[in-house]
Amino acid sequence: MPADLAGTAASREARSARGAESDAERRRRRAVFLRELNEAKALRERVQPRRARAARMRQAMRMRTFRW
Repeated sequence: MPADLAGTAASREARSARGAESDAERRRRRAVFLRELNEAKALRERVQPRRARAARMRQAMRMRTFRW
């Protein structure tokens, strides 16, 4: 087994050994990531209002043409 794959397998085994704790940790990291993503989107909207408006309009058009 190559050295780089051995490290990934070891970390995967360590994560599976923690069980429920790793799920809570994953959810916490995901919440932090989503919070930072929303902050970045808000910043982009303030910095580039025209592009942000165009992106909102494209998203609105996608939602209008989306079939449930």
